[in-house]
Amino acid sequence: MIDLQSLLAAGVAAGHAPGLSAAIIDRDGRVQSGAAGVRGVDNPAAMTSDTVCWIASCTKAITSVGALQLVERGLLDLDEPVGSALPTLAAPRVLAGFDTDGKPITQPATKPITLRRLLTHTSGLAYDFVSEELARYMTATGGTLMGAGEPDIPLMFEPGERWLYGIGIDWAGRLIEAISGQTLDAYLAENVLGPLGMADTSFFPDAALSARKASVHQRLDDGTFVAIPFGMPPVRHFGMGGGGLYSTAPDYLKFLKAIAGGGAPLLGAETFGLMMRNHVGDFDAGSLKSAQPMLSRDFIPIPNRIRRHGLAGLVNMDAGTGTRSAGSLAWAGLANCYYWADPVTGAAGVVMAQLLPFGDPGVLATFESVERAVYA
Repeated sequence: MIDLQSLLAAGVAAGHAPGLSAAIIDRDGRVQSGAAGVRGVDNPAAMTSDTVCWIASCTKAITSVGALQLVERGLLDLDEPVGSALPTLAAPRVLAGFDTDGKPITQPATKPITLRRLLTHTSGLAYDFVSEELARYMTATGGTLMGAGEPDIPLMFEPGERWLYGIGIDWAGRLIEAISGQTLDAYLAENVLGPLGMADTSFFPDAALSARKASVHQRLDDGTFVAIPFGMPPVRHFGMGGGGLYSTAPDYLKFLKAIAGGGAPLLGAETFGLMMRNHVGDFDAGSLKSAQPMLSRDFIPIPNRIRRHGLAGLVNMDAGTGTRSAGSLAWAGLANCYYWADPVTGAAGVVMAQLLPFGDPGVLATFESVERAVYA
């Protein structure tokens, strides 16, 4: 077993975060969890393995698996236009620029938005914190991606033209609702979270879970931390499928264990194999250029590796030395949560902080130290 506790304690001592939690499964199938530090600079309670964190975009892989279950059942097709089920996406428009008064100029898209494009971030839909063009559009129109309603925003490019991180999987969550007839939280509870026994994972934490939440922090310019008011909406909202879940490191590891183990009981072998393949051709995937520095730094995941995108997250096409195998799944959550799942060796792990901006070098260093220890 690795000395997970010491790795996390070293990260806290180095000022990487007020508190860190993590859980891993090694190549021999042994599960381990640990935590260090405190739940917040405003909350001296110890960070523990059962501390509840906002996992943000770690939600995406869970939602993607839910959508692929519907594909497996013949209720969805990866390459059919989604507009019949999601009218807002039936006639997408592409942002072509801005006129001399700063008013956005759009034109009809010539290609449809499909589930495959939603799941692989090739639909043209973006997040404003990683797209200066969308951020400018939102400022000009007064729009928001954080409301209860469906955001009617233009595409940044024609569907299928390139990779850009965006709200595609938020929309995939809405597609699950439209096809299944269930709310997203109910569908995932029945089909993903329930079968895995993920009792500490929820869009709407009850009083018991809420009592175990860590505070979300902002790192200031001098490197210190301040707790910030934060909470996902306590009612159904558009962004649930892309970033709405709260969880603990050991609970999220239950999902990663299923991925590292070949997909059962969530997906059949054929669908799992499809999910883990490259679906973006030669497009480099995963790199983010920040348009809102308070939320995210520029981010290059697993540098010096060939990065592509499967149907549930980032997939590295080559193996590193002393790290995950080729064909592993990985992604992250905005408050500096990071994970990987390696179906070749069965190893997986997640490290959780509650800290902005995303892409914090210190938390990433701790995450790398945990991964390397698992493969040592």
